[in-house]
Amino acid sequence: MGEANQVILSGTLVELGALRYTPAGMPAVDFRIRHESSKLEAGAERKVQAEVAALAFDKVARQVATAGLGSALKAQGFLAAKSQRSAKIVLHVTNIEFMEGAL
Repeated sequence: MGEANQVILSGTLVELGALRYTPAGMPAVDFRIRHESSKLEAGAERKVQAEVAALAFDKVARQVATAGLGSALKAQGFLAAKSQRSAKIVLHVTNIEFMEGAL
């Protein structure tokens, strides 16, 4: 089986935790992205609405921590467990782009 695990998601920043530091001293931040779009599924148009839990580290964490709620963004990353103790799936964001003037 292949190792594909890549996600690109556009949306709006709707929740932002405080910038924190891991035991190794790396900046980290938890946040949520609200996504809305329309997709073709089984021959019919489907309205998609979802909120996705996300996590960023280091430079990306600093970028997110300074963004305002309601900011439009495009996030790239991969899906993984939130931590070694939690199997909850979280989008680990490795690159983020904020869309200026989008709201």
